[in-house]
Amino acid sequence: MRKDITIVAEPRELRGKNEARRLRVAGFTPGVLYGTGGAAVALAVNPKEVTRILNSKTGHNTIFDIAVKGGETTPVMIVDWQNDPIKENLLHVDLKRIDLTARIRVKVPVHTVGDPKGVKIQGGLHELITREIEIECLPDEIPEEFTIDVSELMIGQNVRASDIPLTGSTVLLSPADSVISHVITIKVEAEPVAAEGAVAPAAVAEPEVVKKGKKEEAAPAEESKEKKKK
Repeated sequence: MRKDITIVAEPRELRGKNEARRLRVAGFTPGVLYGTGGAAVALAVNPKEVTRILNSKTGHNTIFDIAVKGGETTPVMIVDWQNDPIKENLLHVDLKRIDLTARIRVKVPVHTVGDPKGVKIQGGLHELITREIEIECLPDEIPEEFTIDVSELMIGQNVRASDIPLTGSTVLLSPADSVISHVITIKVEAEPVAAEGAVAPAAVAEPEVVKKGKKEEAAPAEESKEKKKK
């Protein structure tokens, strides 16, 4: 989607790791501008301005203007970027020139709204399978997102990519039968049942306690009785 945003960029003649490190220390991020038949241009941009675009609702699908000091001003899109895995600051960005009269391919996020009847009434489970679809359209017609109402979905029903309404010059490129969202039955694990005729494991017998003391005392008692008889 086209936005009324202009980012000023500085052309850079030097390249390499040392130059990139020097730019980052100075508060800039190295980048490259290319595409639509023009020559590739090495740039230095403000990382905060680029990050603000990436974190916006339209994200990397945002079309904005890049104004190169002493050079061109042209509409562009962010096609690639790299963040530091620890500090998460922007390390590099690739910008592509956009011809506003030519169709382009983009991926647009898909969101769902509503509580499916299959969940509220039937106790099913709602799953979002595909979170974005690929389309082709004119740059000015790129939608921010697609929204699908799933409130009527029952168990076993789904919404496919072909069910998403498209407008203007938009053409669906993702497989038409790819499932976007569905409602399924919650699986309940049954308790294990013993097979018919199966023998239950034998109970463990308690150890027998041998009372040695009483048996040993019985013998002397019998001997004393015999002596009295005599």
